[in-house]
Amino acid sequence: MPSLSVVIPCKDDARPLARCLAALAAQTASPLEVIVVDNNSTDDSAAVAAKWGARVLPEAAPGIAAAASAGYDAAIGDIIVRCDADTVPPPDWLQRIAARFAAEPDLAVLTGPGDFYDAGPLRARLANLAYMQAYFVSMGLAMAHWPPFGSNCAFRRADWETARPRIHRHDPDVHDDVDLGFALDPAQRTAYDRTLRVGISARSLEGGDAGRLRIRRAFHTLALNWRVVPPWERWRRTLSARRERRRRGVLKN
Repeated sequence: MPSLSVVIPCKDDARPLARCLAALAAQTASPLEVIVVDNNSTDDSAAVAAKWGARVLPEAAPGIAAAASAGYDAAIGDIIVRCDADTVPPPDWLQRIAARFAAEPDLAVLTGPGDFYDAGPLRARLANLAYMQAYFVSMGLAMAHWPPFGSNCAFRRADWETARPRIHRHDPDVHDDVDLGFALDPAQRTAYDRTLRVGISARSLEGGDAGRLRIRRAFHTLALNWRVVPPWERWRRTLSARRERRRRGVLKN
């Protein structure tokens, strides 16, 4: 089975981070390492990470993109598994990720959705449609393949090493997971597994200034990457790669 490096960018999230690390400690398959990237926290996030045996990596450059990229650069596992400090994965999460990559050598990215654990039942159902499914559909159309979801995704370290020159890591206004999806070659195969679910906080559903900031960052990230490869060219490459996989009899999800 491939070795796994879990990377968690973190800023001032000590309390949810402790819950995330406890869930990682209870996994049926242990990772090679857990890296918590401390992005200028003023709380005890670093101490919490160290208490749970994580490798603490300071990153002074502001923004999730800088923090996540630093963690990916430092990872030594075959597969980089990304989650956020508020992610609560089920016990078999890492085992399922490792098995999927072991069984599918051409798989570049595996991702799945999140369930809002601190929202009421009705709000959680509505958010699943208006936020979670909307993300996968809209960003999937924008980049011509399944987009990685930062709270729940995994990718090969070798593919990160190829993609990282195209990452806008020092731009704090990019959505880092969307930027990663665009940095991949459109011909690479990504997969969405709706059963590979994790718990996430409903704080991402906040409106007002926070909601407007998320929308602005989304359009900013799209504009940056569409200047490099326009969407029609991405779709051309993706469909061409799918036809080739179908011809070779290896077309998968």
